[in-house]
Amino acid sequence: MSTDLILPFSIAFGLLNFCLITRWYVIPWARSRGRAEALVPLLLLHSFRYIGMAFLIHGVTSEPLDTRFAFPAAYGELLAAFLALIALAALRFGWSIAMPLVWVFNIAGTLDLLNALAQGVQFVPNGHFGAAYFIPAIIVPALLVSHGIIFILLVRNKQEYRLT
Repeated sequence: MSTDLILPFSIAFGLLNFCLITRWYVIPWARSRGRAEALVPLLLLHSFRYIGMAFLIHGVTSEPLDTRFAFPAAYGELLAAFLALIALAALRFGWSIAMPLVWVFNIAGTLDLLNALAQGVQFVPNGHFGAAYFIPAIIVPALLVSHGIIFILLVRNKQEYRLT
């Protein structure tokens, strides 16, 4: 296999694996919970997105990454983590604006990931991620799938907004 195909293959494999985990475990669990309760662990997962700041640390990546990718990706991830925490607090404290905040987080977070993927393909040469390779290969697929689950939970008809 060409080394140019390893990262795209890894991302595709990660998406498949996280879709299976979601179908077999996450969705059945979420169906047994209220909307707010099901959203909490998903938002907690996204609160770790500050890890994207690693793209700015020379030595974590094998080469300094192109700033056209690194800066938007790193700071977009930090913003997504911050928005996830705000939405999480709103859910936990039962604020009336909790669901709109989850929508804001989910739209912004999804767009950030899609933009980072597009910029990464365009501006990051093969092998330059170095030790940060696990971010696009494992973390990004997990986050993309969880964004899908969040969208499903946001549009489902159940009107439960508070944690039990």
